[in-house]
Amino acid sequence: MNRLTGRFLFLCLLAAQTGFADVRLPNVFGSHMVLQRRKPVPVWGWADAGEKVTVTVASQIKTTKAGKDGKWRIVLDPMEAGGPYQLLVKGKKNTVSFDDVLTGEVWICSGQSNMEWPLVAAANAKTEIPLANFPNIRQLLVKKDLSLTPKENIEGSWSVCTPATAPQFTAVGYFFAKQLQKELNVPIGLINTSWGGTHSETWTSREAMNQHDELKSVANKLPATDEEVIKSGAARTQALLKTQQGGLPTAIEEQSWASATLTDSDWKTMNMPGDWEWGGLPTLDGVVWFRQEITVPEGSKLQKVTLHMDSVDDNDSTFVNGQLVGSTKGRGARVYMLPEGLLKPGRNVIAVRVTDTGGSGGLMGEPQKLNLSGDGLMIPLAGQWKYRVANVFASSYKPGPNTYATQLFNAMLNPLIPYAIQGAIWYQGESNAGRAYQYRKTFPLMIQDWRQHWGYDFPFLFVQLASYNAANGDSRRGSGWAELREAQTMTLQLPNTGMAVTSDIGERSDIHPKNKQDVGNRLAAEAMRVAYAKAGDASRGPLFDKMTVDGNRAVLTFRSVGSGLMAKDKYGYLKGFEVASADKKFYYAKAEIQGNSIVVHADSVTAPVAVRYGWADDNGDVNLYNQENFPAVPFRTDTWKGITEAAKFGEQ
Repeated sequence: MNRLTGRFLFLCLLAAQTGFADVRLPNVFGSHMVLQRRKPVPVWGWADAGEKVTVTVASQIKTTKAGKDGKWRIVLDPMEAGGPYQLLVKGKKNTVSFDDVLTGEVWICSGQSNMEWPLVAAANAKTEIPLANFPNIRQLLVKKDLSLTPKENIEGSWSVCTPATAPQFTAVGYFFAKQLQKELNVPIGLINTSWGGTHSETWTSREAMNQHDELKSVANKLPATDEEVIKSGAARTQALLKTQQGGLPTAIEEQSWASATLTDSDWKTMNMPGDWEWGGLPTLDGVVWFRQEITVPEGSKLQKVTLHMDSVDDNDSTFVNGQLVGSTKGRGARVYMLPEGLLKPGRNVIAVRVTDTGGSGGLMGEPQKLNLSGDGLMIPLAGQWKYRVANVFASSYKPGPNTYATQLFNAMLNPLIPYAIQGAIWYQGESNAGRAYQYRKTFPLMIQDWRQHWGYDFPFLFVQLASYNAANGDSRRGSGWAELREAQTMTLQLPNTGMAVTSDIGERSDIHPKNKQDVGNRLAAEAMRVAYAKAGDASRGPLFDKMTVDGNRAVLTFRSVGSGLMAKDKYGYLKGFEVASADKKFYYAKAEIQGNSIVVHADSVTAPVAVRYGWADDNGDVNLYNQENFPAVPFRTDTWKGITEAAKFGEQ
């Protein structure tokens, strides 16, 4: 054989070898993974069209062929808890090997920041982490990603729980898994796919939204591809800047925008409070000025006047009549005391420079919490504000997780399907609290959507919003958080659902309560009841059933009383109850336990019509439990219109 012929044969052989693509699997599979016990286990991936693929684990050997599209899938027979095993996937050219594979219980952990919250930031992290040596607890941490079209793969890998890896485990999921393993004595796998500050709609598929009357209009406005998003985002931003007189300002020009004498007739208007991404500035991250003229009545007392803004997202510098009265970094409430003599009878101008670093932006929160107030003075500021863009950040050309619906479903959930799971735990709702009545529909829709994609009604357990002073809301001022909790409670009408009540373990001034251990343990108790049928009804707190009236007293009965009702109070007093007559004015009420009932009354209410319990943003002053130490579910007996009932969907 001459050298030329030999080289030709070598190249032909090389071409034949490289003509076959490696057999591949999505990253939901990996060494140290946990496979669901006692269920059929799908295993899938990619290879050459028609290529034979063999999957081996324990005593099972399964064979299939890749389809014309190169996709293949087999289903392993149900297995009992055990391992470690080696899972082998063999194609014509290569073999993929996954080691240290266990079979046990697999749970999806999803939602927003309180699920994402890592163990290292939990209340008892310093004592817990050094002891976190649990080789049978594993986590797959899904890397954050966005997509308007369904993806087939994620970035992430499985890790074994050790003191070195545990700090980055979801804290709620860690304590949930720790308690479940104690109860079941089997391996526990957590798939942590969560993203802080996200709406439920972004975790819902486009198909599900199209089947929903209200959400269908949102789905119809979604761009078709991610490339279209980037192009349209850039185009919208450029178009926005063209509408501004003179484009973006110089630093010196921007300084003049605080002045009361500025001519702002060419500025656009937007309703505040609200998210500017829904008010005319979609995808915009940057700096926007807001201005509003107010008229102070003659004769007003102008000492100790305070400017209240329920929340600003993210940073602000606030001016009154050209003078800086306050500047704060980070989202949250603002309370600025105005210097004496600054506010004058007649015309005054408030200017707020808002910097948004990502996601939603603007003056946020409840309308009634945006005002000027003083001795005998109350000037509402909710309504039309003039605005102008001062700067646009590069991130404006890309969407955030809430800019469009479906993005996280496509990028962070769809690639996990149909990995066999036992169920899901979910901690979210804070970002939907301004649209609580819609959550009555959108949250169950999301749950049903996930179940439909997986093909079975797996247990879905969720955390009810903890106590937090979101907007100082209560029965008198209205409470979006109470209404959101109500929507969550109503979701229990879906089969195979459970809820962990956390009204007693929140933090008034922190939306991220550090006590994640009780949250995880309560979810585990619900899992034992819903998924494993081992706890009867004792994993739930008292749930309101019905109310009867006896003279000036309201008598309440409950379900899930367990071994009986109790008040967590040194003297046995119940707290958190209110009662109203037909005038809808609620008064703090006295309440006492009589058997498995609660008797409620107030001196100011002679004919009770409605009772509320824990009906406030910050409802931490509640203390009704059952003997099993589970807190009662906050409730109201009335159906009077709430503050978010009339809210409409914004463009996602």
